Amino acid sequence: MELFYSYDSDGRFCRLDADESGHCVRVLRHRAGDEIHVIDGQGTMFRCRLMDDNPKGAEAEVLEAFPGWGGHPYRLTVACCPTKNNDRFEWFVEKATEVGVDRIVPVIGERSERKVYKTDRALRIALSATKQSLKSRIPEIAEPVSVKDFILSEGGVGKSLKLIAYCFEGDTKRISIQEALQAYDGKDVVVLIGPEGDFSPEEARLAVEHGYVPVHLGASRLRTETAAVLAATAVYLAFE
Repeated sequence: MELFYSYDSDGRFCRLDADESGHCVRVLRHRAGDEIHVIDGQGTMFRCRLMDDNPKGAEAEVLEAFPGWGGHPYRLTVACCPTKNNDRFEWFVEKATEVGVDRIVPVIGERSERKVYKTDRALRIALSATKQSLKSRIPEIAEPVSVKDFILSEGGVGKSLKLIAYCFEGDTKRISIQEALQAYDGKDVVVLIGPEGDFSPEEARLAVEHGYVPVHLGASRLRTETAAVLAATAVYLAFE
C-alpha cells in the first residue's frame, strides 16, 4: 500500500506538497482519476481520487475517511538524550516510529556529549517511517529541553506511568520494564533514557522524587539508542 502525506486536508480534499506530489505523479506515475491513500499525520487515513496530477501540487478528493487508522492502544512518550553520533539517534527515531511512539523528546543531560540538537531531519525521518509502517499519525518531535526541565514539566506522579532507565547504585530498587508495565492499568507511559554517560545522580534523584519508577531493560549493557528502541518495543508488546 502506498501512502502519501497531506499537510492540508479539510475532510473533502487533500492537497500534497511539492515533494509528495512529485513522488506521487513523477515517480509512481499516478494520474487524475487514480485512487490513492493519504494520511493527515494526525491519525486519519483517507481513501481518495486524484483530481489534479500537477507534480508540484497535486490535489485529491476524499472518498472515505478512516480515523485512528494504524494506531495503537496506548500513548507513549520517549524522552531520550541525543547521541554524540547523530545517525544513531535518527536510527532510534525511525525504529521507534515503526514500532509505535507518540512523542519523542530530545533531552539534554548534565553528562550529555551532544548539547545541541536540531529536529529538522528527525521530523523527515519520522514522516518516512510513519508511511513505511502503515500508520496515519506522525509522532511529535519536540524541541530539546534539559533533563531537569523535562522532569519538572511532566508534573507530579499523576496517572501516567513514568519510567527511568538508570544504573542506580545503593539501596534503590529497580524492576524490569516488563514488570512495571504489567502492574499498570492505564495507557499513558513516559520513558526517560539517558546519554552515553548516563544520568547524573542529581537528575536520577529528581526523577524519582517526581514519580519516576526505576527500571532495567535486562542484563545487557545497551547503547542509548538501543535502550530507547527496546523500551518502545516493550510498551508495544505489553499493550498489543
